[in-house]
Amino acid sequence: MLAISSPPFDQMLTSFTSHEEDHNQLQQQQQHHHLLLHPRPEPASNRSVQSHRLLLHCAELIHHADFAAARHAISILTTTSSATGDAADRLTHHFTSALSLRLHLLPPSPHDPNFILSFNQLTPFLRFSHLTANQAILEAVDGHRSIHILDFDTGHGLQWPPLLQAIADRSHFPNPPTIQITGTGTDPSLLSQTSRRLQSFADSLGLCFHFHPLCISPTTSFSFQANGGEILAVNCTMFLHKLIKDDGLDELKQFLLAIKGMNPAVVTVAEKEAKHSSPLFLQRFAEALSYYSAVFESLEATLPPSSRERMVVEKMWIGREIEDIVAGEGEGRKERHERFERWENLMKNAGFLIKPLSYFALAQARLLLRLHYPSEGYMVEMMKGSMFLGWKSKPLFSVSSWF
Repeated sequence: MLAISSPPFDQMLTSFTSHEEDHNQLQQQQQHHHLLLHPRPEPASNRSVQSHRLLLHCAELIHHADFAAARHAISILTTTSSATGDAADRLTHHFTSALSLRLHLLPPSPHDPNFILSFNQLTPFLRFSHLTANQAILEAVDGHRSIHILDFDTGHGLQWPPLLQAIADRSHFPNPPTIQITGTGTDPSLLSQTSRRLQSFADSLGLCFHFHPLCISPTTSFSFQANGGEILAVNCTMFLHKLIKDDGLDELKQFLLAIKGMNPAVVTVAEKEAKHSSPLFLQRFAEALSYYSAVFESLEATLPPSSRERMVVEKMWIGREIEDIVAGEGEGRKERHERFERWENLMKNAGFLIKPLSYFALAQARLLLRLHYPSEGYMVEMMKGSMFLGWKSKPLFSVSSWF
């Protein structure tokens, strides 16, 4: 933890004491009341560090059931942050909202899948993941006449139009390869809409294409059988972390063994490069605060301060991820991310070997950033045959392929 020498902030921390303090200490709190609610202006960098320290202290108060002091802390954090300020202000605002939910035992807000479209347009994270996974799939199925992709948690199917376009560009008409995507999900209506859109797009390219929707429950197993002669690719973009539970990794391990048993030519894995799966609240809170600080800084650098679209994405998508990590517990908590090292161990234990991503995929990812997100802060690096997208020195997403 960085040392803080600012008098206003030290006084602010002094005020967060329990009701068991003696009378003199309470008098001192009252004398500093004005400074607490109206701290002196600080440089942005100092305010960011101070906000982090305040948020961590508030989380500790909630953890130790000092609820009166936690309410006081949240009231000050609410007063000194804003959803429309700079990156530090907005980060503090969303984490304060999440802490308030936890303090009052309220559930986190569910994700609205419609806002992933905006998230995909405004940030490079999903586009990088889709582009890199698609390149691995494209290279693995190149030259085959019958291609089957098993895609977990398909959603709107944003990943697939670029791959279909790339296959069409490589195809020899009038005999293009046959392509089938089995898309899984829990919402039949959304899968049906995705099926119609992808079918229409594939028809416009002259491809022989079929989308098969497969509704699966998060609590039940599924069966899948590829047809003879098909080359199988399995795609797990932002999916595997959803199989991590409080009681362990058994469900995830069984899933990976089942996938290995299908003998796919390639399995693509894309995940956040973060550890948000800990059952220990303070541990995952500190990890989330560090991770999303980098996310908010990256958005600050690539979108104008007045961007209404960015504010909507931060509220409806990123903010709800933060709520889930901070306020969610038990089966209600969905955002259980792990770093690459954990996925690497799990994949190897299931019998998979790394299928190194190509240098063309690396060059393509860097071109994506240069053309659409021209900020010096974004970095793409190749390590252990896998690719990492980060902000400055902090990795944020990883993509890997396996066989």
